[in-house]
Amino acid sequence: MLIDYRRIHAPDIYKLMSQTIVPRPIAWVVTENEGVVNAAPFSYFTGLSSSPPTMIVSVGHKSDGTPKDTLRNLRETKKCTVCIVTPEQLEAMHLSSKELPPDTGEAEAFDIPLERLVEAWPPMVANVPAAFFCELYGEVGLEGSKTIPLVLRIREQFIDDRFFDPDTFGIDFEPLARVGKRYARLGAPIDPPKIP
Repeated sequence: MLIDYRRIHAPDIYKLMSQTIVPRPIAWVVTENEGVVNAAPFSYFTGLSSSPPTMIVSVGHKSDGTPKDTLRNLRETKKCTVCIVTPEQLEAMHLSSKELPPDTGEAEAFDIPLERLVEAWPPMVANVPAAFFCELYGEVGLEGSKTIPLVLRIREQFIDDRFFDPDTFGIDFEPLARVGKRYARLGAPIDPPKIP
């Protein structure tokens, strides 16, 4: 079946994309503004470039059409901490996707422990295997889109020592992924075949 995206509606396009562009990593994007710590999960997120070191996360709007707190905070403060979620953090991460008033942070509302590792950035979620301390590099304008892709420049990265080999720069942990509306583990890694 060939599906013409020009002939179907946005919710159906989302269903198709979110179930075939898989698995999508989940980023817990932490922002801080006026004393409120916002920790919201996003699965439209991926690395963009290693030079300059950047990633992209697409942020939507609240049900009333106003910008999500993550978007508003990033526009105002220009800083965020992007945390990688593990299967053990699934429940807290899923709860933190609930829409809350701007003066209520998910970390406080859902008892998500935080750790301030780098003073100049928002705290990271405690016990994550990896976190990126980022600055807002720019926004991508997509005509007619309800989401706004944000390009984030990575300034520093935390990696839990348990999962990092400093000699090889190798990292080995199990992140949580999104497949459609469900979550998934990545399973056992597969080594690539040798190229003759």
